[in-house]
Amino acid sequence: MVIRQAVFLTSAADRKGFLRTDKPMIAVCGRSNVGKSSFINMLANQNKLARTSAEPGRTRLVNYFDFGEFVLADLPGYGFARVSKAEKEKWAKLLDDFFAHSEIAHVFSLVDIRHDPTEDDRLMINYLYGTRMPFTILATKADKLAKTRVKDAVRRIAAALRTGEKNVIALSNATRRGKEEILTELDAILARSQQTEPDAEDE
Repeated sequence: MVIRQAVFLTSAADRKGFLRTDKPMIAVCGRSNVGKSSFINMLANQNKLARTSAEPGRTRLVNYFDFGEFVLADLPGYGFARVSKAEKEKWAKLLDDFFAHSEIAHVFSLVDIRHDPTEDDRLMINYLYGTRMPFTILATKADKLAKTRVKDAVRRIAAALRTGEKNVIALSNATRRGKEEILTELDAILARSQQTEPDAEDE
């Protein structure tokens, strides 16, 4: 896959604003400050498509981006401690409503390769397993580890989240490590999506 252009479409604060599209939709989720916005910018070959911030918890909406062959939905980061209980509950409801009322082709779930997955990470993956939603784990900030430690870190994350090592891609937004693997995965996702579309003649 070659991504030639990506543009911001819209944001949604609740179910009423969720985007409806004929294109496959891919969701990006993860803890606050795990690198979701940087990942989107790296994938788009742009620096400022998704707004990045040193302050965790900045993304509080579902932000939609058109990547040409698919739409990407950037979900609010979870697990940010310095917000009120009411705000956390609002974010949780937004995520629940999004997955319940959106047609999702695939989920990229981001975790920090330097640490064991958090309880929130496990809850997210268990939710995806429970709904049988296909997902790939992106282990971000791989450039922060020595190259000799990356494979062991991937193995540790795969074991903690009860998935195969091949379903975990070590990612660095800084060095673009993992980008080609992600583009290959996107090709496979889109191919599967086309296979599951109803045949107009059979309707």
